[in-house]
Amino acid sequence: MEKAAAADMTALGELAGAALTLDAGEGAHLVARLSSPPPERRWAALADGDLDGVVFTSMSAREAGVGHIDLLAVRPEVQGRGRGRALVAAAEEWLRAEGATEVRFAGNPPCYAWPGIDVRYTPAACLAESLEYERYRVAWNMTVDLTADLSTDADLVRLAEAGVTVRAAGPGDRAAVTAFVREHWNDNWAWEAEQASGCHYAHRGGEILGFAAWGTRPSWFGPMGTAPAARGLGVGRVLLRRCLAEQRAAGQVSAQIAWVGPLGFYSRAVGATAERVFWLYRRGLR
Repeated sequence: MEKAAAADMTALGELAGAALTLDAGEGAHLVARLSSPPPERRWAALADGDLDGVVFTSMSAREAGVGHIDLLAVRPEVQGRGRGRALVAAAEEWLRAEGATEVRFAGNPPCYAWPGIDVRYTPAACLAESLEYERYRVAWNMTVDLTADLSTDADLVRLAEAGVTVRAAGPGDRAAVTAFVREHWNDNWAWEAEQASGCHYAHRGGEILGFAAWGTRPSWFGPMGTAPAARGLGVGRVLLRRCLAEQRAAGQVSAQIAWVGPLGFYSRAVGATAERVFWLYRRGLR
């Protein structure tokens, strides 16, 4: 296996599109995203000589000793010939050289393809288990039908009466929102909020109370969060609906809420359903 060059990324995007049959049209974007991570990340795209298979692998400073297999793709016509196993071995070798003592088939926030292995990609899960990776966690994505009612007029009137204003974060606002996210959550969410196609926030008396973002992946919503001082006001529901309405206006018919925590909130607020299930795997490097 060889480290792929920048000139290979277009071909690798086409390869990913062919291999990832459950994610039609997203292969090129996934490759572009994984090859443009935050500057502190160490990463590699390892491919076989004929570009029939690729593995993206990475390490981040926030988890010393932990390596990630971010994306594994093999063309359908050559699957079943040991390509995936060889690519995983190459990723493990690269990670070992970088100081990893553990490898995970799991997303490496904030720049990741999925939380883990989608259970519908059964061969990938079988490969992980045959290599003695341990399944240690389950994660979900929820799906929102964007033809649903996303109105916020009544909520905006109610919030205004409480002194709360909700607005889109324009270029002049994004830095302040990013700083708010970093202060209340973490650098990962701050990077996503900065990179997002759209972002909305709520404020009162000059104090930011909550935010929501969308478009770190074309059809994905998130992250979002509300400060403790604003909880119970219904700010999150309004921010969520405004972002989803913006996604609908951009031509989308559905949206995915990635790596969901509060299932109940999204179900009540917009009728979201848990649809994609991911298994997260790990093992120590020998």
